[in-house]
Amino acid sequence: MSKSERAYFILDVFTHEVLAGNPLAVVLDSDGLSDGEMQKIAREFNLSETVFVSPPKNPAHNAALRIFTPSCELPFAGHPTVGAAVLLGSQRFPDLERDMDSVMMLEEKIGLVRARVKLYANGAGGGAGDAVFDVPSLSKPFDIQLGSKDEIAAALGLHIKDIGFENHVPTVFAAGVPFVMVPIRDMEAIGRASPVLPSWNTAFGSHDHNDAYLYTRETVRHGSSFHTRMFAPTMGIVEDPATGSAAAAFAGCICRFDQPGKGTHSFVIEQGFEMGRASIINLEFEVADGRLSAERIGGKAVIVASGVLYI
Repeated sequence: MSKSERAYFILDVFTHEVLAGNPLAVVLDSDGLSDGEMQKIAREFNLSETVFVSPPKNPAHNAALRIFTPSCELPFAGHPTVGAAVLLGSQRFPDLERDMDSVMMLEEKIGLVRARVKLYANGAGGGAGDAVFDVPSLSKPFDIQLGSKDEIAAALGLHIKDIGFENHVPTVFAAGVPFVMVPIRDMEAIGRASPVLPSWNTAFGSHDHNDAYLYTRETVRHGSSFHTRMFAPTMGIVEDPATGSAAAAFAGCICRFDQPGKGTHSFVIEQGFEMGRASIINLEFEVADGRLSAERIGGKAVIVASGVLYI
């Protein structure tokens, strides 16, 4: 392969089925691409995120990743980490005769990310594999001035009575990237939500990451803990089918309002159902001394397509 040819893959992430979950582009052999070229390629794919893989700075690690939306670079994101980890594992062990567990050390802008990958022999298990990664930056409150509940409802095309349930109120948390956490009273209300751009900045702030993560306890699937939606219209993503970085930030929100006790807590988060892209994200975190001490995000990924970029 010449230097002008770069292999790429398309995966569906947080699903074991093709044409579900969150699609992801992963470009291998990204050495030599400028920041501007990476941004243009991400815009060309026009998916919520595109990952560019290059050799790691530390030879003991597996790869360096850079993550771009159609409009900007991110320091960290969940479904690119899961998808890239599964793909790199499948590239490393292409002809498995039995299922295999491996560990990937991935260099991202936020820092080193450790991912545990399970690869399936001959495509067994319904996909290329599963990955679980340790969240590199624990969720914490983020200082963004929000609009009133009325203004938040208006920006989502909802009524003020749709915002909030139990003791949950809108807050902002970040695990690398900030998200406005918006509790929605039920499934009917969250299904009606839609971004209203003229009202967006008033409700969620005028900055690069004024993304809204809506959640409710009512779910489609019996085994799910929360039903969610994520809108990021100012980043060129009207709605995202699955957002691992938002799920990581959501851990802080759960801790604040639900106050889980000491120990390990697991949650299944469903997203993308309104888009016809059903996604399942596994969130696990540990609590010690009343605060988060560790977080993990996991899910499945399946390879959908591959090709070559002539750039």
